[in-house]
Amino acid sequence: MNVNIGSFLARRADINPDREAYVDASSGQRLTFAELNQRTNRLGNQLQASGVNPGDRVALCLMNSAEFIESFLAVAKIGGVVVPLNWRLVADELEFIIKDSGAKTLIFGTEFEAVITDLEGRGDKTDVEHWLQVGGECQPFAEDYAAFCALGSIDEPTISAAGDDLLYIMYTSGTTGLPKGVVHSHTTSFWALLTFQASCDLRDGDRYLVALPLFHVGALTPVALNIYSGVTSVVMREFDPTKAWDVIRDERIGASLLVPAMLNFMLQVPEAATGFDHLRWIQSGASPLPVSIIEQYAELGIDIHQIYGLTETCGPACVISGDDARRKIGSTGKAFFHTEVRVVDEVGDDCKPGEQGEVWVKGDHIMQEYWHRPEATAETITQEGWLRTGDVASIDEDGFVFIQDRIKDMIISGGENVYPAEIENVILTHPEVVEVAVIGQSSAKWGESPFAVVVAKSESLSKDDVLSHCQGKLARFKLPKDAVFVEVIPRNANGKVLKRVLRESFPGPAQE
Repeated sequence: MNVNIGSFLARRADINPDREAYVDASSGQRLTFAELNQRTNRLGNQLQASGVNPGDRVALCLMNSAEFIESFLAVAKIGGVVVPLNWRLVADELEFIIKDSGAKTLIFGTEFEAVITDLEGRGDKTDVEHWLQVGGECQPFAEDYAAFCALGSIDEPTISAAGDDLLYIMYTSGTTGLPKGVVHSHTTSFWALLTFQASCDLRDGDRYLVALPLFHVGALTPVALNIYSGVTSVVMREFDPTKAWDVIRDERIGASLLVPAMLNFMLQVPEAATGFDHLRWIQSGASPLPVSIIEQYAELGIDIHQIYGLTETCGPACVISGDDARRKIGSTGKAFFHTEVRVVDEVGDDCKPGEQGEVWVKGDHIMQEYWHRPEATAETITQEGWLRTGDVASIDEDGFVFIQDRIKDMIISGGENVYPAEIENVILTHPEVVEVAVIGQSSAKWGESPFAVVVAKSESLSKDDVLSHCQGKLARFKLPKDAVFVEVIPRNANGKVLKRVLRESFPGPAQE
């Protein structure tokens, strides 16, 4: 399929030049499709002039902003490969991702001056040669983004990628503790847009609230879909529950996608929940949504549609329709339109209704590979093209999927994926720690929070010692909220930690 995701903006700007494409919910900045396309072209032409060639990686360390969206689209147009950086990570984590991706250009916001200055000072530990700073007083090693763009032409740059050419590499933590780069092409991304459009009630001229970070597939794919569909993206720079209700009312939002923690926070400010008659639905993803939250929103007259997806699927896997959201409460629905979903047993046979098994997903929107990880790719994608998700679910007699657990013990805290192995590796560097196992505990605030079960060398090691040892070595959302000491960590005959037993022994709730 010979498509370029960035070129969709030019087409939309031709069809609906004066329609709002982007609204910044914080600053009030508003850009039409024509204005956004001109800004995108200026940047794209200048990046080409500065030596960014097709296939070159460009890293983005930016808050939700017009600059993020135009950078993504500009790099797409000229055939570069976007590497969205999770700005919640610490410098060591970002260093690995930037080096692994081979990014030579990095666009960053002034909010991240400290960590980017740290990275620049590490020399050849990254391959970055060109630093572009958005906002603030420009660092000595960086070039001012606005001045850089101002030199560029508003003419369409040469479209230099299409089809199976790479579009972006989005890093997701791995069970070994090292992040893996999920590779998507223009084709896989386009099929994600098509299957979303065929499965969800998104209408021409709609206004869509983007509250998730744009470095997440749960925000980046909807923004691309909005451009393709002529929908206005109303973007929150940072999520705030009261502000979210205000934006829904004032901007007449019709649809959105929010993680369960966001929906829960919004319920804690009921006085702000006014003027949402035009809101048709909110999708909820990243982790299973408590039935109680669905019911509370139903009492407000708001449909919550559970959605299930992964970075590896460019977003789509399962979604529940408005017709079924309340009838099949707690289900994530059925496969998206251009998607196949199975729940299989240990040998890959389909499970019977009600039986638990692993979710497998297939479609043209499945990732191409894990960047430079052929073994991990082979373990995840079968020869028939099925993606092994590692998630446990069951399917009822009517074909509705109910997500129940995660095979790989992944913790989802506030919508962020947290892998225990990464935390365990950090804790084990403490000289007084013998063994450690990290599990997730139920959290009313975050959905789940990491909890450390530790075997110590002596009684001199305290819980505070363990928790403080993690500070600065992990992003804040990965930090364990609590710890406990035990004499022995339960394992099976093969030496694998029995985390199911640990979850039963330490069910929580988590310390907040």
